[in-house]
Amino acid sequence: MTAETMSEQGALSLDATDAGHRDLFDVPPAQGGDYPEVAYFAGNSLGLRPRATRAELLEDLDAWAALGVEGHLDAARPWLPYHELLTGPASRLIGALPSETVVMNSLTVNLHLLMVSFYRPTRSRHRIVIEDAAFPSDSYAVRSQVAFHGYDAEDAVVRLRPRPGEDSLRTADVVEQLGGDVALVLLGGVNYLTGELMDIPMITKAGHAAGAVVGWDLAHAAGNVPLALHDWDVDFAAWCSYKYLNSGPGALAGAFVHERHLGTDLPRFEGWWSTEAATRFEMTPESRPPASADAWQVSNPPIFSMSPVRTSLELFDKIGIEVLRERSVRLTAYLEKLLADVPLQVITPTDPARRGAQLSLRVTAMRAGELSRRLRFEYGVIADAREPDVLRLAPVPLYSTYHDCWRAATALTEVMA
Repeated sequence: MTAETMSEQGALSLDATDAGHRDLFDVPPAQGGDYPEVAYFAGNSLGLRPRATRAELLEDLDAWAALGVEGHLDAARPWLPYHELLTGPASRLIGALPSETVVMNSLTVNLHLLMVSFYRPTRSRHRIVIEDAAFPSDSYAVRSQVAFHGYDAEDAVVRLRPRPGEDSLRTADVVEQLGGDVALVLLGGVNYLTGELMDIPMITKAGHAAGAVVGWDLAHAAGNVPLALHDWDVDFAAWCSYKYLNSGPGALAGAFVHERHLGTDLPRFEGWWSTEAATRFEMTPESRPPASADAWQVSNPPIFSMSPVRTSLELFDKIGIEVLRERSVRLTAYLEKLLADVPLQVITPTDPARRGAQLSLRVTAMRAGELSRRLRFEYGVIADAREPDVLRLAPVPLYSTYHDCWRAATALTEVMA
């Protein structure tokens, strides 16, 4: 990379030859700095709104006004089978069969529903392995599951820590912890704090060899990196839709169950939408669950919450996650190069194959939250702080630009000086 490409004009030239899809999104106005729009690097916390979302959501709302209850069958996008519109594109995004995929609930609710089926502890095999830097909600969920089954969370939850002086987990160290007392491995596909992309296929294979069930929290992986959950033989997975999938705050989440578990006698919690659609309105007292991930649904889906997810998934279907990943690697490498002279430590792995669209920076001169506020109000750069000392920058390939990266690096250089 030349000095010319690292200049503002160089960044603009790169945007001319390697453009993303910023025009498809609403970019907020800047509250500081010299540019009208923000340089937005918080897509790993909340993605920007696709411009099509408002119009398409209003279309679904207008069907309610025009049709009332008849919208279940007569709307342009009928509500009764509406969730099926999301199944195909969601399954393609995560590398799964449509029968293995369902969009429903929120992330942690889905993890609990899946652990009802897949965390079946015994006295000799009851431990759950997570990363020590797991998102707190995952920690709360597994500790509560362990306690529900009558075990001590301090003993039963195994928290994996990087080696002294390191910030990321090594795959070999993860595999070494998968002993015969492990019932469940539940790790983040991309770690929310460091941005590390875990070796999902290798860890899944090692977990199975140890006799454990292997599930994945894909909150920071879905829409960020290519996935192949079916081929990797993952038992189950869940993800949210408001980060890289740009479906809005608190958007509906997704769940995956491998086909070898479908139609089996695994225990599940059930509700009206757990039964097969063809017999749902027979109103019988016994459920007839389909041999698909739909069997894990409990309640009927919220249509107006599904609408933004459908809009976003169609964007990914049209553009392709592989294409986005290629641009992500280029964009993140460019930002990393720009940050080389900034007095901040990058704690995300330097190998592009071991990270997603994120660089996490360790801050020592001030608290991360203060640095984030200065970037926002003095420079119009939106970053995400994890107190006390981590600033996260996510150059999202859909809408981030090389010029955004230049602005972030320039702002950080000036503030840290």
